[in-house]
Amino acid sequence: MELAAIRDLADRIRVNVGRVIIGKEEVVDKLMIALITSGHVLLEDVPGTGKTLLAKAMARSLDCQFKRIQFTPDLLPTDLSGIQFYNQKTSDFEFRPGPLFAHLLLADEINRATPRTQSSLLECMEERQVSADGVTRALEQPFLVIATQNPVEHQGTFPLPEAQLDRFLFKVRMGYPSSEEGLDILKRFRAEQPLEQIEPVASREELIRAQAAYTAVHAGDDVLRYLLELVERTRSHADAAVGVSPRGSQALLRAAQAHAILRGRDYVSPDDIKAMAQPVLAHRIVPAASQRSRPGAAERLVASLLAEIPVPAEEYAH
Repeated sequence: MELAAIRDLADRIRVNVGRVIIGKEEVVDKLMIALITSGHVLLEDVPGTGKTLLAKAMARSLDCQFKRIQFTPDLLPTDLSGIQFYNQKTSDFEFRPGPLFAHLLLADEINRATPRTQSSLLECMEERQVSADGVTRALEQPFLVIATQNPVEHQGTFPLPEAQLDRFLFKVRMGYPSSEEGLDILKRFRAEQPLEQIEPVASREELIRAQAAYTAVHAGDDVLRYLLELVERTRSHADAAVGVSPRGSQALLRAAQAHAILRGRDYVSPDDIKAMAQPVLAHRIVPAASQRSRPGAAERLVASLLAEIPVPAEEYAH
């Protein structure tokens, strides 16, 4: 697939999602980048800001299998992976797949599940496979997890461990709509539900081809050194107890490659790194003890590094 075809695919999906979601173009772009790069997304914001609606609109735009799980404290790992049951007709045990066996999985209020259940997602998110009853089963491509959580309600919730946060390509906040967007929302949803009118505009095969082709976007040595310096300085910064892992640096490169495609380029520039740094890196940083009581400490750390590190000034396309 040509890079221009990937951009056309993204444009079709963005327009379709825009029939339901008003504003939030940057958030929709990040979901498109996650789709192209096979990355997972954690949507975090207060209830009612459209997190679940956005995930459903994205799923309806794709001709892929979609499953939704409402996470609760009594949810068990087998509720996700599936169970072995005895089939009386065949007099044998058979495997009944759980909702993890889908192309797009909406994990609603993921932080309401216990750590035991949350940990069952680690293997499928990273290795695209599920191990149950001693048997490992591969998940079909594409496989994308869109998880939501409420950052202000802590009663009955379990914070996501760092190992699981590291599996998410992006952590994104929806934010409140502007006054004009709020007025458009009231008008659009006054008499009908636009989500019910959404039809698929992209096939599973198209998405798989896009996921295989986006890595052709060129990234020069100077840009790679710039990316690595940004990541490495999170590991030695006084305000960070734990910096970004090598998985995080690879995630930043993949996100920057897809961002370049959406901007009509076949090469990565420092602007792509800057645009993707906050959503890719901030949730992977554990702030130092002196900073943990201050909201947004990791985001401020990334912003300060972006302001300090010199940007390469050579020709990036070669």
